[in-house]
Amino acid sequence: MRDVYARTMFSEPAKKLQERAGSRKQYERMVNSGYFENGLSEFEKEFIEARDSFYMATVTPDGWPYIQHRGGPRGFLQVVGERTLAFAEYSGNKQYISAGNLSVSDRASLFLMDYPNQARLKIIGHARLLKPGEDPYVDKWLVKEKAAKAEGVVLIDVVGFDWNCSQHITRRFTASEIQQFNP
Repeated sequence: MRDVYARTMFSEPAKKLQERAGSRKQYERMVNSGYFENGLSEFEKEFIEARDSFYMATVTPDGWPYIQHRGGPRGFLQVVGERTLAFAEYSGNKQYISAGNLSVSDRASLFLMDYPNQARLKIIGHARLLKPGEDPYVDKWLVKEKAAKAEGVVLIDVVGFDWNCSQHITRRFTASEIQQFNP
């Protein structure tokens, strides 16, 4: 799926810039590698399900990118098939920008960060919002949170993914991670 990610994301303008920067041959090998064709591995699954937040980008009907933070308990984003992710959708501030965007274009991009280990995973796919009762498995994927009512489940059919360079990721820790080292 990494090769699919590269074939999808490396537009002609990107390829021209890669050529000028001297990185085109390296990325062309990635495109032709066939690497990750079988879907998400156990390694990606463990990484994804260990996250307590991620960023999701959608596109407005007139082409503007929109990025929304999603957070919850570890494991709220789940791998439910070798190419499918799911997470509960909560009402939040009731702007419904991501949901509105997905009603017009199902293209979505996820950005998952592991700040302590300086790792990030980029995922592209087709997303859809399912309301309770639309799919027999929706309730199974709903993560119950105190004082929050899920409005449905977002399912993402993963098209491709890529692990990104860790060089400029600043290490950050949550309060609970710090408490593990300094009770």
